[in-house]
Amino acid sequence: MTIEAKPVGVKRITVSGMAVEVVRKDIKNLHLGVYPPLGRVRVAAPLVISDEAVRLAVIDKLGWIKRQRAQFAIQPRQSEREMVNGESHYVWGRRYRLRVHEQSGLARVALRGIASIDLFVRPGSTVEARQNVLQTWYRAELRAAIAGLLAQWQPQLGVQVAGWGIRKMKTKWGSCNVQARRIWLNLELAKTPVQCLEYIVVHELVHLIERQHNERFTALMDQHMPDWPQRRQLLNGAPLGHEQWSY
Repeated sequence: MTIEAKPVGVKRITVSGMAVEVVRKDIKNLHLGVYPPLGRVRVAAPLVISDEAVRLAVIDKLGWIKRQRAQFAIQPRQSEREMVNGESHYVWGRRYRLRVHEQSGLARVALRGIASIDLFVRPGSTVEARQNVLQTWYRAELRAAIAGLLAQWQPQLGVQVAGWGIRKMKTKWGSCNVQARRIWLNLELAKTPVQCLEYIVVHELVHLIERQHNERFTALMDQHMPDWPQRRQLLNGAPLGHEQWSY
């Protein structure tokens, strides 16, 4: 959930026996992040900051980094999806059991009550084909929800995006390009509670008012969404999807 800036250079350093990825960007402030599923540590650093300054910044945050990694270690994680009957899939924070129906006709997805999700596919369809059908459905569900939230929150915040989109992201729930006034939302948000999606939408819209994660940004979040820390905690506790992570 950071502002996009093109990386100028990438290198890896070791701090207290821990590998740290350092990405140089044309930015003003240093940003440190710990990312699932294994707790990869990444620092986005201004071009003018030395490696030693980056090292000291990481050392200063070692306690926080360890706590984040510990949280990832105990966080529920889904196994690789095989798209078979009885498999668990999440929709808006609720777990559903998959029911696969092989039949001719248009591939589609439908929720059955509060317990099952029906996937209608052609006989002999591959795992990839089934995943694509479900992903397309997730995207449509998420697009409708985002459109409604933007209609609600843009006038409330006094901002207007020039465009927005959905894509799969591995390290961020959302991003904002202030210059282009465009926001991107992670497709995986369709699996989280709706209040988590709303938190991310508001977070990215607030970046159109304040670029940085500073005191003004926090004050704006407190003003417009007082329970945002609880929503963030709920989001961070959501089951992690299986990913073929490569760093």
